[in-house]
Amino acid sequence: MRIPTSEFIALMAMLVATVAISIDAMLPALPDIAAELVPNNLNKVQFILSTFIIGLAFGTLIVGPLSDSFGRKKILYFGALIYVLFSAVCVFATDLETMIFARVCQGIGAAAPRIVSQALIRDLYSGREMARISSFVMMIFSIVPALAPLLGAGMISVFDWRAIFIVFIIFALISTIWTCFRVKEPLTPDRRVPFQLEVFKLAFLEIISLGIVRTAIVTLIFSYASLFTCIMLVQQVFDQFFGRADSFPQWFALVAGLSASASFLNSMVVMRLGMRRLISGALLVQVVFSVLMLILLDAGIISGELGFGIFVFWIFSLFFQAGMTIGNLTALAMEPLGHIAGTGASVISALATLGSAVIAAVAGQFFDGTPLAMIISIVLLSSMGSFSAHRLKRFERIKSFKKI
Repeated sequence: MRIPTSEFIALMAMLVATVAISIDAMLPALPDIAAELVPNNLNKVQFILSTFIIGLAFGTLIVGPLSDSFGRKKILYFGALIYVLFSAVCVFATDLETMIFARVCQGIGAAAPRIVSQALIRDLYSGREMARISSFVMMIFSIVPALAPLLGAGMISVFDWRAIFIVFIIFALISTIWTCFRVKEPLTPDRRVPFQLEVFKLAFLEIISLGIVRTAIVTLIFSYASLFTCIMLVQQVFDQFFGRADSFPQWFALVAGLSASASFLNSMVVMRLGMRRLISGALLVQVVFSVLMLILLDAGIISGELGFGIFVFWIFSLFFQAGMTIGNLTALAMEPLGHIAGTGASVISALATLGSAVIAAVAGQFFDGTPLAMIISIVLLSSMGSFSAHRLKRFERIKSFKKI
């Protein structure tokens, strides 16, 4: 018997939130981790975030096809085991190299709840009901980026930064055990597809052969990279430039909470304006805002109370832009891939996540104690994203595709 819809939504939101909490709860801990593990090169602490995202990208590439072959719950259990094991390694890590290795593996494990939750929704619901469930899940999930830094800061104030990884272990165990006892495996053995490397290769080649899919992925990389660059550098800017490290979790919670309105606005206007127009408009506005930020920084205005307020609004605009572009770009990329939707979702997410994480990791190493590197990076990324989004208009909607 299917579990109550409200319980299912809560559980799926918790599974999806594994990634968000693994990134955002770490933000308040970065200064303490840097002081203990890399006191001579504070910028290296950013690798704790970027390497998790890289691991997530690799995990995302394989989790979807494997769950089609071995069942949703088995892959979820295996991913949870990896996630918990390497969270424990992070607790006892005494050097950055160990921490980075563990975070890559932790990211691979976190891919399982992220992808399996999407597959479970697709397995158990269809049509408008599936869309409704997905919307409710994302509405609940949007609260996590706002609360995670507050959770991390609370753990640090009572214990120390290592306690955050214990919270990750408990979080993963609760969601996995909950799934074990309350969700019946929807993919019975007769419905499973044997994993064949050649079939995956053909699907991958088809995906990257389609111009609209390639362009959407490239644009998605720039959009994600803007967001990841912001996430990796924002705490350091609060701390070293504005001297507001203590209030960072509260400000980040406010920005993340308000930016959830982007998804609501997108749902209200996308049918009337179309995905391409919204993507292009959001990225173009971000180019203008970021160039203005660069001018204001050069003029010495981004300082004091006024400058801080302008900076917080700009951060909000970055999160809002992500809310207006990422979902639409993913939908555009998936449009011609209905016959290989599972593999398509894995490949698109993996390529976009990996490409953007590498770009953000490189951009973060130019941080000099001011917002300069962050603003220049966003100007470049949003400009390239805007150019790439403009190319999307060349493609007409394709109505029929060759099936494998």
